[in-house]
Amino acid sequence: MQNHKSEKISFKEEMEELRHQLFEARETIEAIRLGMIDAIVVESDTGNALYTLKSADLAYRVFIEQMTEGALTINNEGLILYCNSQFAEMVQFPLNNIIGSSLFDFISPEDLDVFRNILETSWTAPAKTELMLKAGNDKTPVQISLAALRLETTTALSVIVNNLSAQKKAQKELENANTQLGKINRDLEVSNRDLQQFASVASHDLQEPLRKIQVFSKLLLEKYNQDLTAEGKKYIGKIIESAGRMKSLVVDVLNYSKLSAREQEIKQVNIREVLGELLEDFELIIQEKKAEIRIADLPVLDANRGQIRQVLQNVISNALKFAKKGMPPVIDIHSRRLASKSFESPEKKDGPYCLISIRDEGIGFDKKYGKHIFELFERLHSKDAYEGTGIGLAITKKIVEKHNGLVAARSNPGQGAEFLLLLPLKQE
Repeated sequence: MQNHKSEKISFKEEMEELRHQLFEARETIEAIRLGMIDAIVVESDTGNALYTLKSADLAYRVFIEQMTEGALTINNEGLILYCNSQFAEMVQFPLNNIIGSSLFDFISPEDLDVFRNILETSWTAPAKTELMLKAGNDKTPVQISLAALRLETTTALSVIVNNLSAQKKAQKELENANTQLGKINRDLEVSNRDLQQFASVASHDLQEPLRKIQVFSKLLLEKYNQDLTAEGKKYIGKIIESAGRMKSLVVDVLNYSKLSAREQEIKQVNIREVLGELLEDFELIIQEKKAEIRIADLPVLDANRGQIRQVLQNVISNALKFAKKGMPPVIDIHSRRLASKSFESPEKKDGPYCLISIRDEGIGFDKKYGKHIFELFERLHSKDAYEGTGIGLAITKKIVEKHNGLVAARSNPGQGAEFLLLLPLKQE
């Protein structure tokens, strides 16, 4: 009875010793894996033996453990001979239990055939594919790359696993954003077409009654002129003026809405020739105001001729309109080539951009309004003091931007104004 008890105690002590040795072995293996040691001492009956790990192997192991990708070595049956901690984190499985298991156990069932095919071909040439890894109760999208690895005694496969979760999430968000953007663009195109159609119909329908208001008001003045009092004539005059302003406003709104259309005919336009035509149109007002318009060298550039003509007409018309009272308007128009699309760009003889300057000596405006004057219906003066709809410069800005250019205005009260049109010489 005593012997049996002693044997039981001895067996228990032996088991504890084995557990302790196994624990030490695991700790040693983990330390080697992480590069914490570069040599080990092994005790034996003939004495202690020192084993030094190769420095290249040490650096390689440290590198593998610090990788953000999963790294494995498998044999031709798919058994895992080695893996780093990153792969264990991907599949949410203890590292010590992965080595010796099959990589097939971590592949999502629907991708097993894909993995089998790539496993067969990767022994002769590197291969890669995307598939799903099992990660606990979830799945992780990964890119898996395989390449043959020649070892001293055998050949294995090196496997690199990239986690695509963040990339797939971003891709999905981008696809959703693109889908939403496409829908918004389609809705916007429909809205723009409806708006242009409405503007066209509305302008036509509005102009007809306005024309009749003007015609019949003038007939009243002509036919009943002697029967009308001075006050009555004044009121009818205001009706005619208001109808004229309304007609101009309708036409300007229609012109502005047409600029939303994408199609426009682009060809080479000689700016000097366009200005020559405009000066003929302005001939009467130029003579009336005794205006002096000085034109220097101007470029030939790619543009829609009608739209660029509209831009120059709007700016020159303003320069003539806002002249100082009692002083003949003086307008200087010149250009220079620039190196880049910036008002601060240095000059360049053969630069791809042209800066056209239109400067007058008129009443000017406060520089704080430099950007506001290009907004729709923006007016710095009352309609009684200066006629206009407040749309001309908004049209100017839209046309210049439609030509991939920039527009700006510089001025100070009483010191005239300068309008700058920055346009590319060639349209892509």
